[in-house]
Amino acid sequence: MAEQKKLEQDDMTAARAQYHHGDLRAHLIETVRILVEEKGADGFSISEAARRAGVSSAAPYKHFHDRNEIVRAVALAGIDRMRDQMDEVALAARGTRLGPIVALGTQYSEFARAEPGVFRLMFGLTKGHEKDDEIKARGDACADVVRREVRLVMPEGTPDMEIARRAHMLHMFVHGHAFLEIDGKNDLDLTAEQEHALMVDIAERIMA
Repeated sequence: MAEQKKLEQDDMTAARAQYHHGDLRAHLIETVRILVEEKGADGFSISEAARRAGVSSAAPYKHFHDRNEIVRAVALAGIDRMRDQMDEVALAARGTRLGPIVALGTQYSEFARAEPGVFRLMFGLTKGHEKDDEIKARGDACADVVRREVRLVMPEGTPDMEIARRAHMLHMFVHGHAFLEIDGKNDLDLTAEQEHALMVDIAERIMA
């Protein structure tokens, strides 16, 4: 028993030695992201996260004040990932008029399916986001990608309010679609090709 305990302590010491402070913070965020996907945002403890990360139970508190702060960091990282992915697919799809709009809707849904726990967490934390400047700024950066592509489709001189209205309509559709998908409530059971056709249809209707 004593030998087993010593081995566990040695393993933890070795794992801690692999991370300097900056790496440990990122490692903890990734560990908690995985736990969120496995158990939900409320289904684990900091001590479990530390154990998974191979560090002492005190180590997370060197970088985060409490559990809420590390979960918030996971959500912020998720928003950044989604923005980067949306930006990438939109730029790559600029060969046709509505290509970027269709790509944005498809990527949004794919992100939700790939990271449903983080997706739910991101939007769960945005309640009252006007009081959190960082979350608001990150969320606005995602919306800016959509507005940018909508502006390129609309006639020159289209008022900002109309750009924002069209972008909001697109978000309403794909956001609802994404949640129906991850909640298993989409009775259509769409193939990738059918989902693409759906995104084309909604883009044509909203951007007409």
